[in-house]
Amino acid sequence: MRLRGLCFCVCLPLAAQTAKMETLLYGVSYYHEYMPYERLEEDVRLMEKAGITVVRLGESTWSSWEPRDGEFEFAWMERIIDRLHKAGIKVILGTPTYSIPPWLYRKHPEILVSHLTEAPPLAVRTQPTYPSFAPGGAYGPRQNMDLTHPVYRYYAERIIRHVVARFRNHPAVIGYQIDNETHPNPSNAPHMHAEFVWYLKRKFQTPQTLNRLWGLAYWGQLVQDWDEFPPRQGILNPGYKLEWERFQRQTVTDFLAWQAAIVRQYKRPDQFITHNFVGGVRTNVDQPVIARHLDLAAVNPYHAVQDELDGMAISLSGDLCRSLKGQNYLVTETNAQTIGWDSRTQFPPYDGQLRLSAYSHFASGANMVAYWHWHSLHYGQETYWKGVLSHDLEPNRIYAEVTRIAGELQRVGPRLVNLRKNNAVAMLLSVDSYHGLRFMPFDDRVNYLTVLHQMYGALYRLNIEVDFVFPETEDFSQYKVLVVPPLYIASDELLSRLARYVQGGGHLVLSFKSGFANEHSTVRWTRAPGPLREAAGFSYQEFSSLARPLALKGDPYGAGENNRVSVWAEMIQLEGATPLAWYDHPFFGKYPALTRHHYGKGTLTYQGTFLSDELQEKVLAETLRLAGLSGPDQQLPAPVRVKRGVNAAGRTVRFYLNYSGQSQSFRYPYGSGCDLLTGREIQSGALVALGPWDLAIIEEH
Repeated sequence: MRLRGLCFCVCLPLAAQTAKMETLLYGVSYYHEYMPYERLEEDVRLMEKAGITVVRLGESTWSSWEPRDGEFEFAWMERIIDRLHKAGIKVILGTPTYSIPPWLYRKHPEILVSHLTEAPPLAVRTQPTYPSFAPGGAYGPRQNMDLTHPVYRYYAERIIRHVVARFRNHPAVIGYQIDNETHPNPSNAPHMHAEFVWYLKRKFQTPQTLNRLWGLAYWGQLVQDWDEFPPRQGILNPGYKLEWERFQRQTVTDFLAWQAAIVRQYKRPDQFITHNFVGGVRTNVDQPVIARHLDLAAVNPYHAVQDELDGMAISLSGDLCRSLKGQNYLVTETNAQTIGWDSRTQFPPYDGQLRLSAYSHFASGANMVAYWHWHSLHYGQETYWKGVLSHDLEPNRIYAEVTRIAGELQRVGPRLVNLRKNNAVAMLLSVDSYHGLRFMPFDDRVNYLTVLHQMYGALYRLNIEVDFVFPETEDFSQYKVLVVPPLYIASDELLSRLARYVQGGGHLVLSFKSGFANEHSTVRWTRAPGPLREAAGFSYQEFSSLARPLALKGDPYGAGENNRVSVWAEMIQLEGATPLAWYDHPFFGKYPALTRHHYGKGTLTYQGTFLSDELQEKVLAETLRLAGLSGPDQQLPAPVRVKRGVNAAGRTVRFYLNYSGQSQSFRYPYGSGCDLLTGREIQSGALVALGPWDLAIIEEH
């Protein structure tokens, strides 16, 4: 298979507006420098035979580029890229800044900030765990340096400039990946505290402003001068801790923006800049802000396989990454075989699951899927994070499935690339609310992400596709339904924006704890839910932890044994809202657990408690019906997910994905089309049969 070529729009000052491809990219990460013996020719021959069209390389190789301070070696990489180019394989080149060489540590040990602890026991048998970071610098771990340290920045800039300048004109290089899965690396170093104080000065002007916003009169901690501003360790004040988290996220944004600006000085107009975010919901980086500095957003979504493959982790990562820029994205890493930093979670995919997963990424709007990695390692921490080839480095079952996928993409890639999504439902992601509730938790097991994943999972099972929006999103009106996990931290302006969304005809589903604290983690001194009170049609003055689960009176949603709520109860006083369910309890029974208020042209559904999974799904299904979003997709067999989009030809494409080991069938309810994978014509009403872990892609005529 050959890449037809890339056509990119002219770059804007920060990032290109969009990046259109002519076909889907399919590839691997490749590290010839890790190989136990010389096999470049054999590897490229096998890639070419399999149909690999893109290779990602270079991001882990600082000590190979610069083995000694100021001495640079490039011939070894030129040989690799030249050979890939000869095979027609394109290259995404990484900046090697996430792991420093030993000579730099020996010369400047002060740039390291932490070391790794032991990996904790598995909480779930099939999901890997990883070491956590502990204070104190030690060489060995990657991503262990202070991103703000001027010494580190000096050497990082030097290697970036040398690498990009050397390879910018190579015809194989289509883009650059800056750093790798970057996260904050906080420290107690005096210079980081000084940076934080400078950040506060720019944002708040005077310490007296913080005295007022954070209530530092409490415990007599008023700050009179910036020179006496206390460092982070030991601080308990929620406002301080929230701003510290924002500052830490800002260090990552600044670091990646700095790298992007350097690369942009050298890159060709037809080359892109990307960064690969960790998959899932990340609470330690400001992904939408970082994405403004990128031409393309990328993500590394790893997920469960075998009997636990349900596609939800793939979908969640894809929906979030696509939403960062409102455009197609890249999957720069994902499962090939088994994963984990040790051998406790060695679960290879069943036959067909690699193919199903690849198309699941494309169905969410990915324009590229690449595996980490081509070959399994024989040494190092990731020995058991296996690639397409196993430790014997020979073609195998996974290689055969990769070859099948690549062969199909050669035919269907141009019909699926640049897939445009037009979703009617969005979810509001508030990283600040996650942190605010982490500082003041309402339960030891349930938290912000628990509710977010529960709500997303319910929509996923209902075959409702989702975009993500963010507190800075100015207009929600393109969505019929907006789902909001506990919005604990929110400005008056954001809450007013939500109220206007409802008034204009939107259907808002809002969780407990929303509107309680302002953007400084200070509790509002107006009756809850603050600026949402009129739109919600209720208020409350009291709330209670629930010592044990409670049932809802009369089982209003027909949830049977799952007719229960738990953890938290807000004592709602109705002011126009309609009660949907009441607690079945001698005291709490006088308060509604769920309400809905018709406000303007829309509705606000409020959940004043934590619902069971089944109740959550039923409440959201009811809201979807109210918004006119229920239809045949909600009647599909339980394991079958459907995703849709509009392709470059202007035709609707639907992916039907069977996440089960049993065959599934259903009647196709839409306009006639063609199954792109089989070439079979599909008429409206025709029976579609899917084998175990199989799929169909129907393009409407």
